[in-house]
Amino acid sequence: MLPKENRLKKKKDFEKVFEKGETIKGDSVYIKALKTKEPFTRIGFIVSKKVSLNAVERNKIKRRIREIVKTIPIKNKFDIVIVSLSKIKKNTFEEIKQDIEKTFKKINNA
Repeated sequence: MLPKENRLKKKKDFEKVFEKGETIKGDSVYIKALKTKEPFTRIGFIVSKKVSLNAVERNKIKRRIREIVKTIPIKNKFDIVIVSLSKIKKNTFEEIKQDIEKTFKKINNA
């Protein structure tokens, strides 16, 4: 689990990232990132019912994404929202990991 200070939880924070953030699209996820002045990076996850109606599946996808994000170093301080696309259900853990790492490289270069 991500430490408390690294979680994006409030609705207003999610809305702020969606309004002002930069979008980077991958194959199975897209990432909205907004540079902040906070001393740390905060991350939120969205897996909608469009991806799966089954809550167990949605939670499994969130757990996988959280595990992947823990291993990725982020240079700058951002508020990040990771939104999964319906393709993510068909992908293996390794495919999801490669896709997320590729999209995070684009964020770190920005």
